[in-house]
Amino acid sequence: MVAVGEKAPEFEAKLGDGKQFRLKDYQGRRHLVLYFFPKDFTPGCTKEACSFRDHRGEVAALDAEIVGVSFDTVEKHAQFADKYQLPFPLVSDSDGRIAGKFGVARLGGWLPTKRVTFVIDKQGVVRNVIQSEFSMDRHVDDAIATLKQIQG
Repeated sequence: MVAVGEKAPEFEAKLGDGKQFRLKDYQGRRHLVLYFFPKDFTPGCTKEACSFRDHRGEVAALDAEIVGVSFDTVEKHAQFADKYQLPFPLVSDSDGRIAGKFGVARLGGWLPTKRVTFVIDKQGVVRNVIQSEFSMDRHVDDAIATLKQIQG
């Protein structure tokens, strides 16, 4: 798994609106809270996504953006985002390439990703790795605490 202090691996992927998401587009501009989650519409993943949604203003005030990643298709992500009014991009990693780069793919590569959040600073360096399968609130709480530390 990518560790604190390492450069976040570059990737690009298609979003539900047809646009391309590129990690490098955030470098030098905004911090990034990149969270990997197992599956759209499951209870834990819905709770986590809504927690990030509810704290988006606080994250934005700390000069950061939120982006979610899972193996789900762009179409399923669009339905998930629409149903729960998620105001941040959800990246489809249907081939598991991004999860593999970050080291969050499960053994075999066909099971859903691990629930891991990376806080990446404007220089593209990972400043925190939050891993908890069952404490969804910990992801947003720890991400916000890390962003506050980065801001000084």
